[in-house]
Order: sequence, then structure tokens, then C-alpha cells
Amino acid sequence: MAEPAFDADVYLDSLEPIGWRLGLERMHKLSTALGLPQHRFASIHVVGTNGKSSVARMTAALLEAHGVGSGACLSPHTDRWSERTLIHDEEIGGAAWADAVQRVAQAAEGVNRTLEEGEAVTQFEAATAATFTALASARVEAAAVEAGLGGRLDATNTIPSRVTVLTSIGLDHTEWLGETELEIAAEKLAVLRDQTTLVLGRVSEPVAALAERTAAERGARLVRAPEDPGAELRVLAAGKFQRRNFALARAAAEAFLGELDSARVAAVAATVAVPGRLEQIAAEPPIYVDAAHNPDGAAALAEALPALAGGRRVVACLAILADKDAAAMIRALAPALDRAICTELPADGPKTGHMVPKSARRRGVSAGELAGLCREAGVEAEAEADFEAALARATDLALEPPPGAVLVAGSHYGIAPARAYARIRA
Repeated sequence: MAEPAFDADVYLDSLEPIGWRLGLERMHKLSTALGLPQHRFASIHVVGTNGKSSVARMTAALLEAHGVGSGACLSPHTDRWSERTLIHDEEIGGAAWADAVQRVAQAAEGVNRTLEEGEAVTQFEAATAATFTALASARVEAAAVEAGLGGRLDATNTIPSRVTVLTSIGLDHTEWLGETELEIAAEKLAVLRDQTTLVLGRVSEPVAALAERTAAERGARLVRAPEDPGAELRVLAAGKFQRRNFALARAAAEAFLGELDSARVAAVAATVAVPGRLEQIAAEPPIYVDAAHNPDGAAALAEALPALAGGRRVVACLAILADKDAAAMIRALAPALDRAICTELPADGPKTGHMVPKSARRRGVSAGELAGLCREAGVEAEAEADFEAALARATDLALEPPPGAVLVAGSHYGIAPARAYARIRA
């Protein structure tokens, strides 16, 4: 009897997400057992609080457009683990992904035997190593690598990066990274390699000063990216924040390659989409999903909504994890919202078949509490704990005159079930 096919997603879902101790020892051992795949391509490291996935995706696309076979390592995913690995601007194929994860699983068995009792290769380490393995197997020349949690102790901090991009700094993951902007920035800037280039996005002056000192200490060149890529460029990805992200990506690609071809830059700007960032998933009423899950991300989203909605009322469907600053997020969003339906992340969907991890469900803010925070921020709100029912209610409200649009936001975990709802409704 043939052995059952290896299921990469089942294997990764079985692992502990972070582990009880942060550190690079496990990742170093794992990547060494795999033959250091991350040393077989050049890399650009993308760190920061917001904008990392967009900048990494855009940077890889710019390199590819300039004749450099490229890939990207992204996180988190919304539906499939393979979404985290891009090769030549496309999600890796299922067979190639399964092969990479299986190789990591076999290597992890040996690594785990060398660790202290209670320690094991974590989910993020295994997924990151699988992406590195897949990129090396595909023989990409370069990859844009998005950091997961922080920088200094993040599993991605095992790449010999030639360029580092610091996108932004905000208060998120403070239980791991520190309670101030400078503490968080220091954790992220710790990935900067000697004699390389640091590309700096929109940050506060104290963070910019820290970045300048860090670059000087490491003999690194510092590049301040512009706020906008230029009025002549049409950027497909919606929102002013995506124009800032594209300007960062272009600065990163220039730091890596030198002067870029303006026609190729324009072509990339006009064609690169970023799933999960103001992604339109339905037409009437328009339904958008966005992964904003911290106050700065919510503020950038609120800045972009009026132009995107085109005068329509915006009805939000909100679900937020308890480890986020829900009150600050809602205050940031409030000026752009007409109404909110507050909900909770779905345990499972008999119609959608989508499941949110139990750890995330346990940590969700209750629908009633979110509704209270909305009212405190001056937004009319209803509580509906069932995610599908809440989204259906938001859709119905948006269909009432005057015309409205629906925004699903607050957590990465809400994107896949929202997409499934839109498919069923269509």
C-alpha cells in the first residue's frame, strides 16, 4: 500500500506558533541541517510594524521586472500556508511547497533531538525554513524577506541581507518587543548587517535618529525613502499608504540594483496587487477587506477610505483580537465610518468551511465590548457575535439608500471567511 501523501498544512498547523523561548538557536540548527538554503540567493530584509508584506511583494516584483529572478517570503497568510512563498511573482505550486515542507519536517526531527526538553522547532521557524528551501530550489537570484515578529530574534534574521528596509514603527507586539517606539525600533534595526544599506520609511524623528546611529555604527549607507513615488505613477494597490509603500519598495530595489528603468517601474506600479490590503471582494455593494490590526494601520486605512468609497457610506464589520489596542484602532477608524457591526472571529463555517485557530478565538474581543468602544468613539454600532450574520447585516445596511460600502477589518483572520462569504453570496 502506498504511503499517504505528505500534507504540508497539517504538519505546520500541528506545531507551536512561537514556543516558550524566543531565539535564533533552533533556526540556525534547522537551516544548517538543510544546507543553509538562505545563502543561495541574495536578500532584502523588510522589517517594521506596518507595510511589510506590501513592500516585500512590490520589491520582489521590481527586481523581477529588471531581469533578476526573484521571490518573496511573506507572513502571515490568510488561507493557505503556501501564500507565504512567491516565486517569480506567483504563489508557489502545491507540489513544490509540500516537498519543501517535508524536507523541513525531516530536518526538524533531528534538530528537536538536540534541543532541551520541552523545546522544538516552531511553526514560524518551520514555515520560514520551508520558504528559504523552496526559493533555493527554484534558484531565484534574490528574495525580499518579510520579518515576522520583531527582528533581532525573528527566524528571518538568519539571512545575509544586502539591504534592510524599515517600513514604520508603531506600538504592536509590545509583550515581545518593548513598550516604547524606540525599544521596538531597536529590536527591528538589530537585523541590519555591516556595510549594507538601510532604507528608511516614515518614522518619528527619534526613531530616525536611532536609525542614523545604527547605520553609522555598522558602516551602512542610509537612504530616506520619499513619501510618494511621484505623481506620474499610477499605483494599482489602493490607498495613500500603498503609494508610500511603493516609494519604499522602489528605494529598496534601487539600493539593491542601482538605477531603475522608469518604464519598468511604472509597469510594476500599475499591476502589482496586494491581497488583503483594501482588497475588493464584491461589487454591489462594494466589500473590501483589510488586514489593519493596530492603531497605525487603522489610521492609514481611515486616510484611504474616503477616496476609495467615492462618497459612499462605509459600514464596517469589525473583529479584533484581545492582544490588540482595540480602543485606539476604533478611534482611528471612526472618522471614516458611518456605522459598525461588531463581531467575533468564526470558530468554523458550515457554509465557508473556514476555521480560525482556537488560540485566536480565545483571545478575541467580544462583539459587545467592540460595540461599546465604537459608541464611545461616536460610531453607531451593533453587536452580532456570528461572523457571517454580522457580514450579512453590514451588507444589507450598505444596500440601503444612500449607497454604502462594506469594510471588513481588524484582523488577518477575518479575511478568508469574508472572501468565502463573498463567493457564496455571488
